[in-house]
Amino acid sequence: MDTGRVVAGPWAATFLGDFGAEVIHVEGPPFGPSYADPSRLLPPLLPVGAPADEQVSESWVQYGRNKLSVGMDLARPEGRTLLLSLLRRSHIWVDASRPGTFDKLGLPDHVVLRANPSLVIVHVSGFGQTGSERYRRRPSYDLTAQAMSGYLACQGNPEPEPPMQSGTAINDLVTGLGAAAGALMALHHAQRTGEGQVVDVAAFEIFFLMMENMAVDFFSRGVVRTRHGKAHPRLYPYGIYPARDGWIALAAPTQLSWRKLRDLVGLPADPAWDTMEGRSSSRDKIDPVLRAFTAPRSVQELEEIGEKHDVAFAPILTMREIAKNPQYEAREMLLSWEDPVVGKVRGAGVTPKLSRTPGKVWRGAPWLGQDNRSVLEGLLGLSPARRASLERRGIVGAYPPRRPRATGTA
Repeated sequence: MDTGRVVAGPWAATFLGDFGAEVIHVEGPPFGPSYADPSRLLPPLLPVGAPADEQVSESWVQYGRNKLSVGMDLARPEGRTLLLSLLRRSHIWVDASRPGTFDKLGLPDHVVLRANPSLVIVHVSGFGQTGSERYRRRPSYDLTAQAMSGYLACQGNPEPEPPMQSGTAINDLVTGLGAAAGALMALHHAQRTGEGQVVDVAAFEIFFLMMENMAVDFFSRGVVRTRHGKAHPRLYPYGIYPARDGWIALAAPTQLSWRKLRDLVGLPADPAWDTMEGRSSSRDKIDPVLRAFTAPRSVQELEEIGEKHDVAFAPILTMREIAKNPQYEAREMLLSWEDPVVGKVRGAGVTPKLSRTPGKVWRGAPWLGQDNRSVLEGLLGLSPARRASLERRGIVGAYPPRRPRATGTA
């Protein structure tokens, strides 16, 4: 069950859906544009040139796939009764509401767990379900979590330049992966013991944990990490260098990789440079030699040289290059599927690769309420007349496309 909005929570459910979980995405009114889940309308929209009320977000096309959709008004008692009936039949419930939202609706965790004692409840929020009330109830987005985690303090050029935020919703996506992992850990426990539990996922905490040894560095040595531009604060060589026709990533952080790079570019075998500290303190001597080696050569030449000499050169790919990259193609990380609103689309594939139970894209992102009939009648056992009554009274709703591109049941 997925009652999340925007990216982090729904992406956790999508990730599980990619590997076979039957995910029911529940959305409240309005049952149509402007939608309760704003991720359906995040720009840019598809199909290009279609009327606004027939378009859907590219983000929804990617992150809404492999789900069923039910339109349900949880502000009304009958809607909450339906939700609780679905939760009784669920193994995992992923929610991304502000803390306390379902308490106010009369469905706090203890009530839900009493109805289904083995249920795993995953709450995804910006600051967590507990702690200071100042933070708990604050609005949170990908950018605010980047800021709170310490991540932004380390990204970009030094002062007086501002920190540089990520160009993608990286925190939301990583938080979604963390939520999916927490859900599976709790599900494993529930399957062994029959005991459900609550998984509390805070977006800022996930990114804080990703900041490597930043906390240990501070508490052990008093070091406060700051921004270093393109340079890595500890690893060297480990950065971006000019090529004749663009830029190349170069990484030689270990002693063995450094010696291979040193021999390749003709640097002296100075024993002082065999330590990370020695190399880092001599960047002003080493960097000009590295740049002199990379600048006159093309990106492709540097890649080929790296392969030959076992040095880690990597091209900095744009989507145009990714679309032609043989490794992406060989690994099936570019897939085509049928979207019920847009038609045929091509996007990111499924990872990781499982040898016995591989993931797949089995359906496109559903239009709102596409599965009302199959879920309410097939799963909950409601009669057609009962479902129709709920729809007439606006407790259940749908917004089918005027020109559906794939089959679906409202």
